[in-house]
Amino acid sequence: MGTVNQIVDRPIISADSHVMEPPGTYIDRIAHKYRATAPRVESDPARGDTYVIHGMKETIPMGLVAAAGKSAQELGQAARMAKFEDLHRGGWDPQARIGDQDLDGVAAEIIYPSVGMVLCNHPDPDYKKACFDAYNLWITEYCDPHRERLLGVGQTAMRTPTEGIKDLQEIKRLGLRGVMMPGFPVLEDYEHEIYDEFWAAASELGLPLSFHILTAKDGVPGSNGAQRSRGPKLNGFMTIIRGCQDIMGTMIFGGVFERHPKLKIVCVEADAGWVPHYMYRMDHAYDRHRYWLTAGQLSKMPSEYFRENIYVTFQDDWVAFKTMDLCNPRRLMWANDFPHSDSTWPNSQALLATHTADLSTQSKQWLLHDNVAELYNLTH
Repeated sequence: MGTVNQIVDRPIISADSHVMEPPGTYIDRIAHKYRATAPRVESDPARGDTYVIHGMKETIPMGLVAAAGKSAQELGQAARMAKFEDLHRGGWDPQARIGDQDLDGVAAEIIYPSVGMVLCNHPDPDYKKACFDAYNLWITEYCDPHRERLLGVGQTAMRTPTEGIKDLQEIKRLGLRGVMMPGFPVLEDYEHEIYDEFWAAASELGLPLSFHILTAKDGVPGSNGAQRSRGPKLNGFMTIIRGCQDIMGTMIFGGVFERHPKLKIVCVEADAGWVPHYMYRMDHAYDRHRYWLTAGQLSKMPSEYFRENIYVTFQDDWVAFKTMDLCNPRRLMWANDFPHSDSTWPNSQALLATHTADLSTQSKQWLLHDNVAELYNLTH
């Protein structure tokens, strides 16, 4: 495939990469009702080109969406003054992206949205549904020329479980490889039995379901409490994995995996070094407190569900590389997060050579290829 890889004798697959949705992504494909309010790019004198989303105060500086390879000092400038035409072309041009992959030694990528992450937190589920339908059409077009290397993930707004099943079927029909879930559904929460048919449908269709960081913020229907960052803004960066942890706990303690043992969930970009302690902590809570703190019916310890049903992606989490034996090594998947600001591109090969130096050949193969290939039924 033209990639440079000296770490393992198999193609390296990124389990979490992203696109930078170009200005016409939503406007050109959204239902006519929402054409005038569709997410759009506007030029901000103080911040450069930004995505503006109707109904949300938060805007998205495009410079940070496509800041892979920039130094820490350069990130500050990228957040303020970047123009769309100056950013990584591979973020939105599939042909250019292949060259970016080759440079990083990556043979294929599971591709998530960028603007779509923020849209997961939109307070209007109808608007969110229209945006996700438009995005699913665009990401299909983006991936089509290189379907063996560009592996798109679709989105569902989860307005109802029944509609969610229809979204799964349409995403499967489009040829996309998985489904990115909003952190909060509209009705109840994910452990509720009204979602059992949805989980069953996902298992039957063979579509892995993903929960990505930054998609479970407060202010959306179903949210049970505000998530506030304390202290300086940099401290807020430390909180971003918490949303994913809470969802994993909800699924496990709520008995979802007990009822659906074949269901596969992906915890995306929340690192993995915390997983061994989190599994221990869940077992401790269940062992000591389950008779006065309610939970679903479980026939196994919570950590056993985590080890079997939950996949975890990470990029440069040094602790995760060092503690693979304390997790289930068949559920860990490496990612380069291209083209986001936390990406290891274009230095992934050097990073992996260092971080995997103490791993066995088998562990490297699982982490960099086998686990993601088996999960998504890839033939690479």
